[in-house]
Amino acid sequence: MISIWKIQQLFIALNILTSTHSFRKHSRITKEKRPLECELGAFTFPDESEEHEGTWLQWPHEFEYGIEYRENLDDIWVQMTKALCVNEKVHIIAYNKEQVKRIKELLQNETVPLTNVDFKIYKTNDVWVRDNGPIFAKDSLGHLVIQDWKFNGWGGKTNYKKDDAIPTLIGKDINMKVVNVGMANEGGAVELDGNGALLATRSSIISQKPVNSVRNPGMTQSQAEIYFSHYYGASKFIWLDGGFPKGDITDMHIDGIARFAPKNKLVTMSRKDLIEWGLSKKDINTLYLASNVDNKVYDKVYLPLSKYNVNTTDGESLGYKGSYINYYIANGVVLVPNYDDPNDDNANKIIQKLYPERKVIGIDIRNLYKNGGMIHCVTQQQPAHSL
Repeated sequence: MISIWKIQQLFIALNILTSTHSFRKHSRITKEKRPLECELGAFTFPDESEEHEGTWLQWPHEFEYGIEYRENLDDIWVQMTKALCVNEKVHIIAYNKEQVKRIKELLQNETVPLTNVDFKIYKTNDVWVRDNGPIFAKDSLGHLVIQDWKFNGWGGKTNYKKDDAIPTLIGKDINMKVVNVGMANEGGAVELDGNGALLATRSSIISQKPVNSVRNPGMTQSQAEIYFSHYYGASKFIWLDGGFPKGDITDMHIDGIARFAPKNKLVTMSRKDLIEWGLSKKDINTLYLASNVDNKVYDKVYLPLSKYNVNTTDGESLGYKGSYINYYIANGVVLVPNYDDPNDDNANKIIQKLYPERKVIGIDIRNLYKNGGMIHCVTQQQPAHSL
C-alpha cells in the first residue's frame, strides 16, 4: 500500500516537472506549463566566489521609512560601490530619476568612477536584495536564467510587493529568461558549498508557526528538498532547527551563522558565541558534525562576534553583538561587515587567509545593523556569462 506521504512526494515532484506553483494567492496552483529543460536537477547555482558580471544593490531611499533612514545608510552603499566597481559592474536600483541624480552626486563626491556603474529605476520598499532579488542560475544548457523565488516579506512580516517584483523587472530589462519558482525563499536562507551540499535553517524556510513566519503553508522538509534539488542542484541537505530570536525578521537566516569556504571549510563561530547568537546545542552539534557529499566532515574556521555590543554611528546602543560571517565575495575583494570594534581586525585577517587572492575590505555597517542586516544581506551577485 502506498502511504499518503509517498503520494504527496510524487504529487509535488510531478508538479515541478509540469506546472508552475504559486503561493501568491492562498497557495493557488496554476496550470502553466514549464519549459522542457525543467527536469529534476536541471539547474545549477554558480558559487558566489566564481567570476561575477556584476553586483546588484537596492539603494536606500526615503519613500518607505523617511529621510533619516536613507541618510543613515547612504555612506554604506557608497563604500560598497567604491570597493566593488574596481573589478566588476555595479547595478544600482534607484527609486526614481531624482534618486539617480542624488546617488551620482554622492558617488562623485567620494571620487567613485562611474565607468562600471549603471542605474535601473524600479520602485522598491527596502534594501534587502539578497532576499528579494534575482537568483542567477544556469539551466541544463548552461544558459544563465533568473529564478524568481516568491518573496512574501519573511513570512508576512512586511508587505513588500515592490521588492517581490524586482526579479521580473530585471529579467525584462536585461533580456534574461525569468523562471518563476512556486516556493517562497530568501537568498540569505540557504548556503551552498558548490559541490551539492545545502545548509539552511528550518525556521526560515519550512516553519509552520508562528503565523508571521510561515513562508510556505503546509510544505514539508521533503518537498522543500525537491525544490532545492531542482533549482539549486543540491543533493545533500544539512538542516538546523534555527529559531525565532526577538528582532530577527529573517527567523535566523543561515548567512549570519555559517558560510562555506574553499578547501572543504565551514566558517562559523565558537560554541559560546553560537549560543549567544541563539543557536541550540542540538543545532551546534549538527553544524559541527556537518559533512560534504562525500561524507567528509568540514574543517571549521571560527570567526568571533564583535567584542562589544554594537553602537550606531551616533552612539545608539543596539544591545547585541555583531557577526562577521555575513561577508560578500566579489571579483578581487571580500567585503566584511565591521563595527568599529576591537575584533574587526582579527576577523578581517582570518577572512583574508581564507581568500588570499582577494583583498578584504571592511565596511562599517553599524547603521545598517540597526535594521537587522549586514553586507551579504544587501548584495546580490550576477555570474559572468560562460558556456
